[in-house]
Amino acid sequence: MNNIQDLFEFRDIRPEEEDQAIEIEKICFPPNEACSPEHMAARVRKAPELFLVAEDKAAGRLAGFLNGLSTDEEVFRDEFFTDAELYDPAGKNVMLLGLDVLPEYRGRGLAKALVRIFLEREYKRRAASGKAILTCHEEKIEMYRKMGFKDLGISRSVWGGGVWHDMAAEYLASGEK
Repeated sequence: MNNIQDLFEFRDIRPEEEDQAIEIEKICFPPNEACSPEHMAARVRKAPELFLVAEDKAAGRLAGFLNGLSTDEEVFRDEFFTDAELYDPAGKNVMLLGLDVLPEYRGRGLAKALVRIFLEREYKRRAASGKAILTCHEEKIEMYRKMGFKDLGISRSVWGGGVWHDMAAEYLASGEK
């Protein structure tokens, strides 16, 4: 089996990929949970360095991405989904706002690679002082646990009308699991 990094280029999003990110979000999330095109565009413009994309080297298109906003806040709140102005470039924590992998690329370890590379990258950027925080539905808890996240319990988030769990992971030094 090929190494995932032989198949995909992992890097920051480029401005011209904004429309691809918007389309991928529409495919990966139901309408009541998907980031609006306006909010996605604002994130791409405001914090492109917090968009880790996986570009399929053979197809020359995005297969998925992980994105978030850095902050010194410790608790996830729904406003992070809709207000890119909450972004603090010097913030020690990153609120993860979406892990998106197109259906045809699922089951290959791409989501796990995006999370691992993101956590390693943020360890270097933020001097290992913070953590990545996300909110997810109950059926995704085990997937995120396998990626190093701890379940913090029921979230205050009411995004999309569902019940969410807050989860957090420490940034990773290269080579950690």
